[in-house]
Order: sequence, then C-alpha cells, then structure tokens
Amino acid sequence: MIYPNYNDTDLHSTVNPICQNNSGRLGAVAQFGQEPNKRFGSSQFKGDPAKGSSLAMEVLVDRLEKAVNRLEVVSDKLQGCSGSLSNGEVNGYHGESQCTDAFDNLLRGPLSEYLKNSRTIGGDVAKHAEMVHGALLAQKTFLKLVTTHQEPSQTELADLLRPISEQIEQIQNFREKNRGSRLFNHLSAVSESIPALGWVAVNQKPGPYVKEMNDAAIFYTNRVLKDYKDIDPCHVDWVRSYLSIWTELQAFIKQHHTTGLVWSKTGPVAPSSMLMAEPATPCPPPPPPPPPAITDDGPKADHGAAQRSALFAQLNQGENITKGLKHVCDEQKTHKNPALRSHGGTSKDSSSKGTAPSSSTPTPAKKTSPVLELEGKKWRVEHQEQVHDLVIDETELKQVVYVFSCNNSTLQIKGKVNSIIVDNCKKLGLVFENVVGIFEIINSRDIRLQVLGKVPTISINKTEGCHVYLNKESLNCEIISAKSSEMNILVPQEDDDYREFPVPEQFKTVWDGSKLVTEPTEIAG
Repeated sequence: MIYPNYNDTDLHSTVNPICQNNSGRLGAVAQFGQEPNKRFGSSQFKGDPAKGSSLAMEVLVDRLEKAVNRLEVVSDKLQGCSGSLSNGEVNGYHGESQCTDAFDNLLRGPLSEYLKNSRTIGGDVAKHAEMVHGALLAQKTFLKLVTTHQEPSQTELADLLRPISEQIEQIQNFREKNRGSRLFNHLSAVSESIPALGWVAVNQKPGPYVKEMNDAAIFYTNRVLKDYKDIDPCHVDWVRSYLSIWTELQAFIKQHHTTGLVWSKTGPVAPSSMLMAEPATPCPPPPPPPPPAITDDGPKADHGAAQRSALFAQLNQGENITKGLKHVCDEQKTHKNPALRSHGGTSKDSSSKGTAPSSSTPTPAKKTSPVLELEGKKWRVEHQEQVHDLVIDETELKQVVYVFSCNNSTLQIKGKVNSIIVDNCKKLGLVFENVVGIFEIINSRDIRLQVLGKVPTISINKTEGCHVYLNKESLNCEIISAKSSEMNILVPQEDDDYREFPVPEQFKTVWDGSKLVTEPTEIAG
C-alpha cells in the first residue's frame, strides 16, 4: 500500500503514537487471537485456535489501514489550510477563483457580445453599453472582496455598494437626458433592467429579483424587435445578447449566492471603502521633485525683506513718484469733454488696443435643425419652431408618433396610429383622429389637444396648461394626470359648442378609521 503524502520516517512517527495510545485496544486484540473460544463462544471456533489467531491479525491490519486513511484525510485538510494562506484557497479549494472565474465567464461571454453589437449599432446605444460595462466591472470588484472578507456592518456595506449605485444612476440618467433619441427603446430596456445589479443587497433569493428586472427589459426589447426584426438583424442580435447577460447572472447567483451573498468565514472584516480593499500592489515610485528655481536671491526670509525695502523706497520718492505717470490732455478728460460721457469715457488708446470679449457673456444655444420623418415604424417630429402646417397623413396601425421640443407649432395626424408622445413642447396644437394605445404628454407647457376619433387613455405628466377637446366618440376615454396644473377638458354639447370642465389640482385626504380617503377639494370663488 503506497501513501504518496508520507515518507517512511513521517509514517512511523505518526503511526507509533497512535499505536502507543491504543495499546490497551491492541492488547485486547491479542487476547482476542489467543482465546477465540472465549470471545466468540465455543460453537464458532471450537477446537481451532489457529483460525481465531488469523482473524485477529486481519482485524489488526484493517484497523491500521483505517487509521492511516484518516491520517491522510487530516493531512490533506492541513495542506489545504496552509495553502489558503498563500494562494487564496478557502477551506481547501479555490473558492475565490471559482466565484470570480464564473463572473469572468459572464463578462467574456454575454457582456462581450452585447458590447460588440452595441458598437455596431453605434450612437447612444454604444455610449450606454460602455456605462453598463463599467457597472459590471464595479460589481466584479465587489464580489472579489466578498470572497476574501467577512461581512461588515450595514453602514459600511452601504459605502461599499456606493460605486455600483452610482453606475446604475448614471445609466438611468443617460436615458432621461436622451428622450429624443431614435434608439430610445434600446436605452429604456437597459435603464429599466440595470437595477438588477442591486441583487447584492437582497438578503434572500436574489435570483428572482434579477428575473423581475429582466422582465422589465423585455417590455422594451419587444418594441425593438417589432421595429427592427424585418429591417436590421443587428438589433435582433443586440436584444439577444443583452437579455443573456441577466439570464447568465441568474445562473451565477443560483450556483454561488443562492440565498444571498456568501461572505468569507475566515478572512478579515471588509473595509468601509473599496479603495482600502484593493490588493497591496507595489505603487510606482513618485515622480522626481521639480528642479529648484534658479534665483539670485538669498533665503526666502531675505527675499521678503528685500521686497519690503523696495516698496518703502518707492513710497519715499516724494514728489518724484508722479514722474512715471502719463500726461492726460483735455480732450481725454470726461469733465472737460461731455461727448466722452455718453460713450463711457473710452480713449483712443484703449480703443486701439481692443478688449477681449467678456467670459460672462452667455453662449447662444446651438439651434437644432427640425425633423419630420419616419424611421422604421416611428414618426419623429422634433425641433419645429413656429410651423403651423405640419401634417402626417401616411400612417399605419403599428406606427408611433414622437413629438419632441416643438414650440409654437401645429401638427395634424391623420388615420390610426398605435400611440402618440408629446415631450418637452411649448404652445403646441395637436389634432389627431384615432389612437389604439395611449396619448401621453410629459414635461410640456400650454398644449392644446383635439380628438377627432377614439383614444382609450390620455396621460398628462409634469405639464402646465393643457386643454383637451373631446368628441362624442372619445367621451369614454380615461384621463390620468400627475404633477400637472391648469388642465381643462372640453366636452361637446348638442349645439356643437364645447363646455369646459377643469381637472382638480387640489385634494383633501382624511382617515376614516380604516383607510385613507382622498377627494378633490371644492374651492369657492
């Protein structure tokens, strides 16, 4: 029998103490071999003592083999523990490397494919993808810390999660700042699902939380597929690669963090900052100090004294101090030449030198060229100024209309469309026939809307001043408002006139003993 972990000396030094400590047991075994009839009864080995002695030796050898096997197991564990101190092993196996390697597979696989497809599409999608890449790298750094440190307090944990939180916020703000982007559905899919990286703060079963965020992305990726599946297959590949990030993350969580983050049991407590958690790598040497200034002066104290002496010498010039001043003739004096007062008293010398433009002068905003075009299945009406003959007449049921940053203009939409969105517009008049989904107004001011056909829902958000003219076919529509004011609904009458009804802006909430009851307030006046 060969034991690769021991030489002869180690084996004897390890087995002998066990044999000494168990001398009583071995003596019993010897007695067992000498008196088989007493141990097993006369019926088993009666008249055959040699057979009993042979059985005793077999038992002894078996016990020794089991003892050596146990010693081998203990030796493996001891070697594993010693290795963990130098190689990052945890409990005899590379726990850190297994976890980080699995996360690296996610970065090298789905994330890499997503970045490639995003760069192919370009524009806002490519910029957004780089932000997602940064967020996942921040999470990788955090997970590496988790595998080597014990769980800190909740306050310190919040500080450790701050880099991931800031990355998520940056990704979501990018979507909000680019609502007019033609790839807005792509940005929305990422923005709505990126909070999945917050699974590290979920105590129990973070996997379902990631799936919930993935479902939020699917709502917008379905729109992307609907718009591009027959036009550009690259967008279809983009959807596949992006969603695979979250499915792979769910598999990673199920394998390594099923019921929440698994912190190290033996490492030090995690520091309060990710900067403190960085490995102690040798820092580059500091740059050499700048060369000393070459001056003819002496020490700093003497230099200051020399400056003060020069200042006193100038003050002590007396009447000679005015010799360095230039003579000003009467034509350049404002009290003798009234014409200079209206011009601010500028002289010929000052005008000839010229003055640099003031840095406080506001830079005029760059004017964006207007847009009225169909991209895929999306009509874009953007940056229209004082145009009152805008018409969209070639519409289809699957098309959407997005109106952005239009001022003092009028738009007419004929036919039936899926939805209409009015965003960041002022003094806009809009007339449309039929909408299958929703008509939404957001971040706008002084909007006048007229319905000629049917619309199931009108949503008004963050808008000041909105007049909605309904017709008899659209009286059953739902009007949803939030953070808006000066809203009026005009309902047609029998004499083809309209009656105006204001939408309540002020509400009263009371407790009736079991629940809150909210109702509009009636203001007389």
